[in-house]
Parts: sequence; structure tokens; C-alpha cells
Amino acid sequence: MEEIKKVSVIKNITDISSMDEADMALLKQAKEAVHTAYAPYSKFHVGAAVLLANGEVVLGSNQENIASPSGLCAERVAIFHAGAKFPDVPIVSIAITVKAENYVVKEPITCCGACLQSMSEFEMKFDKEMRIILQGETGNIWIAEGVKTFLPFMFYVHELKNK
Repeated sequence: MEEIKKVSVIKNITDISSMDEADMALLKQAKEAVHTAYAPYSKFHVGAAVLLANGEVVLGSNQENIASPSGLCAERVAIFHAGAKFPDVPIVSIAITVKAENYVVKEPITCCGACLQSMSEFEMKFDKEMRIILQGETGNIWIAEGVKTFLPFMFYVHELKNK
């Protein structure tokens, strides 16, 4: 028997002033997008900002629905909007943050599996990893290079595109 091991590396930023200016600006836009979330059930508002290779920034926020799981996470709202508006432009980076109504989220939030798999599709489409910037309401900021950091065994079958 052989073991297959994959190791993830995340940059942990403890001092926001040490952050890259572009990353900081994108995170600020994600924090603004939080305010457009529709989250009457979870009371967990998530904002995402996607930076595209053409310099455009597309925002998204979670949109809940009483007929769960009909809603959509902020990450997928943003990347699907980017894909619809700019279908031939790769994603450079995505910043994601949160604001809860009943408590303060002090740790970075990570994307759900469905969002990670959707993000991986855009990486594969353009053969380019995206930078992922995560923060809670306060505290440290995590920066990862590529979806594989969070989803090391993502679903992909090359032959599906060759049908």
C-alpha cells in the first residue's frame, strides 16, 4: 500500500499593513459586498470580490432562500457573474469575508466544497490558479495560491472535456 499525501500552505497575515495593496483593496471591496447579502435565515452575511485579468472587479454576496438549498453562496454569485459578463477573462484573485448578526467572526472563513469546486472549474478553464484571500470580520487574513490548497483532491476528469 502507498500513501498519497498533499500538503497545503496558507500565508497567515497578522498585520494588515504588510499586505499587498491590491489584495488589501480587494478585501475592502469584499467587506462592502457583505452589506448586499440577503441572509434572513442564517444571519451570516458573506461578501466576495473577484479581480479579473482585465482589471475589472466583480462583487457577490450570499443570497438565501426559504426553499433551501435554493440560495447561493457569495463566491459562486461573484464568479458566475464574472463568467457571464467576462467569459474569456481569467480570475486573478478572490477575496471573501463575513459579518454575522449575532456574534463577531474572528477567524478567516473558508469556502464550502461546492464553491471550491466551482472556483476550480475557472482555474481549469483558464489554466491559471487564483489567489484566495480570506478574513473574518476581524483578525488574521489567510492568503492561498489556488483552490488545491483547500480542495487537494478536487473532482476533474480530463476525458470529460474530450468527448
